[in-house]
Amino acid sequence: MDKKIMLVDDAAFMRMMIKDTLSKNGYTNIVEANNGQVAVTNYADEKPDLVIMDITMPVMDGLEALKAIKTQDPNANVIMCSAMGQESMVVDALKHGARDFIVKPFKADRIMKTVHSILG
Repeated sequence: MDKKIMLVDDAAFMRMMIKDTLSKNGYTNIVEANNGQVAVTNYADEKPDLVIMDITMPVMDGLEALKAIKTQDPNANVIMCSAMGQESMVVDALKHGARDFIVKPFKADRIMKTVHSILG
């Protein structure tokens, strides 16, 4: 399983939690970014198979980053993460090409179910 996954979240502990869940399930090729701008810049170099991205971040939020990544690569697989009560942002994200979304606080099985549905 050599799929590359990019985790984008301004909270290091959130990235660590998701990374831990992914690693336990065999996904070890993981790159990280702490805001949308870094994600967009690194996307071209890293060419990840999947991006798991928070919506609310400083510098560039997840929606802006999603649009920029989809412009670079219309086939990009992006899963958005949002806290409870951000339904309108989630709808926006899906409209702009996000494949799915996960609501925080995360449940490990929900993360893996979503990842498996996209990466097979």
